Amino acid sequence: MILWAVLSTVLAVGLIFILLMYRRQVKNICRQLEFLKENQTNLRLTVTVPFKQFEKLVDSINQVLDMSQEIKNNARKNEEHLKETITNLSHDIRTPLTSLDGYFQLLAQSDSEEEQRHYIEVIQSRISSLKDILEELFTYTKLQNEQYELKMETVDFGKCVYDTVFSFYDEFQTKGLEPEIDFCEENILIEGNTEAIRRILQNIIKNALVHGSQKIRMKLFSENNDIIFLCENDLENPGDIDIKKIFSKFYKADTARTSNTTGLGLSIAKSLVERMDGTIIAKIENDMFLIRVMFFRKKL
Repeated sequence: MILWAVLSTVLAVGLIFILLMYRRQVKNICRQLEFLKENQTNLRLTVTVPFKQFEKLVDSINQVLDMSQEIKNNARKNEEHLKETITNLSHDIRTPLTSLDGYFQLLAQSDSEEEQRHYIEVIQSRISSLKDILEELFTYTKLQNEQYELKMETVDFGKCVYDTVFSFYDEFQTKGLEPEIDFCEENILIEGNTEAIRRILQNIIKNALVHGSQKIRMKLFSENNDIIFLCENDLENPGDIDIKKIFSKFYKADTARTSNTTGLGLSIAKSLVERMDGTIIAKIENDMFLIRVMFFRKKL
């Protein structure tokens, strides 16, 4: 009996000790949670008792805290991105609008038919630039929707390239450029979307026209089962381009944003290429900026 009494007493003392340790740990966790609630910190909960139940509980709470911190960080980044986007869009849209306002005033004040024709041509050019900007913004908005899908079909990629390049004939003439062209003549079919492919090519060629001053080269060829389109243009200041950001939204090598572009062209091109399971890369070699687009040839 005495032995049982001693054992019962020891057991009771042990249980009381464990209970006190549990209680102390619960209070400690509550204090840590209160501290985390009132302070911006990366600290996480810790345990001081060797009980797996508390370790699992604290690990679960820390996971929730990590997820909450990640949500806050993403929300802050999204807010900063939204502010930057609004600032950039305001500038890109305001520039042609301000120019339009000035030329409309000059047109109204001019009595010379020759000057009036000149102002009308400039106004039409500014309206066209504004239309291009709004079209890029509309496309960019659509691509932000993860549920947006391109209607895929069999596309004659070679014909798309020929037609798109030829549509820039006047722009090449205006800038005094004669692009070096090396296009294969074989029938090139891919699985894609015709309008998306044209937009990709247009954005790449527009970028070359904006930044190329003396030389533009384009090449279309097949390599094994791949169809590849290359576009190169010379660069006056290669060091001004951050190649890692070239496909980033609103990125412009021209930090003053003096050109009438949104900085969305290559970002849109990349999104469209990837939605059609293609690849697009950019690099600088020997002071030449190169963009390479690759699609898989469709097997007949």
